Amino acid sequence: MRIAGGRLKGVRLAKAGAGSGRHQLRPTLGRIRSAVLDMLIHSRLGNRVDGAQVLDLFAGTGAMGFEALSRGAASAVFVERSGRACALIRENIARLGVASCASVCRCDATALPPPRQPPCNLVFVDPPYGKGLAPAALDVALARNWVKPDCVVVVEEADLMPVDGPIEIFNHRCYGSTCISIGVLRPTAVA
Repeated sequence: MRIAGGRLKGVRLAKAGAGSGRHQLRPTLGRIRSAVLDMLIHSRLGNRVDGAQVLDLFAGTGAMGFEALSRGAASAVFVERSGRACALIRENIARLGVASCASVCRCDATALPPPRQPPCNLVFVDPPYGKGLAPAALDVALARNWVKPDCVVVVEEADLMPVDGPIEIFNHRCYGSTCISIGVLRPTAVA
């Protein structure tokens, strides 16, 4: 797996083992990462990647957050509960030379601790498919001040996000069994 675009294009990421069960890693394909980042850079809202503070929830390998850093994001926090995945993310931070702007938080994305950085404005959410964890993780991220109320959210799931949910969807695409929903958190979602 390689970084698909930006200043780190072509750099190989540390390889994720197949894993099994709840510890199975499912890295987002390079063509999907490229398409998502292109949509964010060329969105009707303007470039949402350049200078962004990224929160990568259910980070897995961290590929989406690393792709954003490669394309101009200012920082990234990778949230993952698997120790094996956290070790892989740390290895990739070192491999890419982004230790000054990237950090790992080992915890459950639906039970975030208080943040150690200002609220993020770009969030990638890639939970295990079909478990409904994306809305719960976003609720916790908002309640704990991990994200700004108007942040851009990219959700990768087996199905598209509902249009009546907490995200105002402005773009969505399906690539085989992977569906991407991109939108902005509605201000009314903040409680």
